[in-house]
Amino acid sequence: MDSPNLFVVTGGPGCGKTTVLLELEKLGFPYAPEVARQIIQEQVRSGGRALPWDDRELYTKLMLEQSIESYKRHASSSQVTFADRGIPDTLGYARLIGLEDLSAIQSACSDYRYARRVFFAPAWKEIYATDQERKQDFAEAQRTCDQILEVYQECGYEVVELPRTAPEGRAEFILEQISEPISEMRCPA
Repeated sequence: MDSPNLFVVTGGPGCGKTTVLLELEKLGFPYAPEVARQIIQEQVRSGGRALPWDDRELYTKLMLEQSIESYKRHASSSQVTFADRGIPDTLGYARLIGLEDLSAIQSACSDYRYARRVFFAPAWKEIYATDQERKQDFAEAQRTCDQILEVYQECGYEVVELPRTAPEGRAEFILEQISEPISEMRCPA
């Protein structure tokens, strides 16, 4: 299943993904929220164990299921839509925590395809902060960033790094990039 109008904005934790998506939403572009954060919030509220600091395998399973559901909800849109992370992020996380059986996640990455161009927010120490759901230190955030970048490249996406600039500038950069053909893709210096 391909969705050429569903663009992923990804990267490590605390890189400004959601902030730029909120900026794009102000400009009239809908986005699918990050499922990982929703899972954490739901599990904390309900006293569940599917958390990155408790039952990581169950957390990963829920992340995959909900990422697929989110994809299916947004994939048929004829309007440009953005996703705060995509199914390959689940593969990156599973690799980070050392899960052995990745076959279901790898199949999902192959079966559910986003727009070919993916926007990647690099680790950015100056804006990084922890919160109730984001407990990693910056070094772990950097490792996560590196793993996610590698996974999207392995999955055959054209990864475009977002500039380290204000959210408005990042949103403008993304809109310029989605209006260019893939062969003319540029990455910021």
